Amino acid sequence: MDKFTETMLAQTGLIGMVGKSERGPEAIEAIKKHKAVYLMAVGGAAYLVSKAIKASKVLAFAELGMEAIYEFTVQDMPVTVAVDSKGASVHETGPAEWRVKIGKIS
Repeated sequence: MDKFTETMLAQTGLIGMVGKSERGPEAIEAIKKHKAVYLMAVGGAAYLVSKAIKASKVLAFAELGMEAIYEFTVQDMPVTVAVDSKGASVHETGPAEWRVKIGKIS
């Protein structure tokens, strides 16, 4: 879906996306440009995520199923901000932080 991120953010007004995998440089740049966010759900936690969704409405591309654009009302959704509105990715900041911490262990 990375190749569609710019188009989707530019043409739909989306402010956030939910997924479970790392986003590539092209998607991260689009997220930063449009001041959106990417929320990451832990694989295997679909049940918990679904319980957090209190209401949903398909806004566009219903034929895409789970890839459609939805509006959700959520409460206590178990997700992590994986890419913030400034383009910082937990897949880059996390390993960098742990390299520093592990390097201090002797």
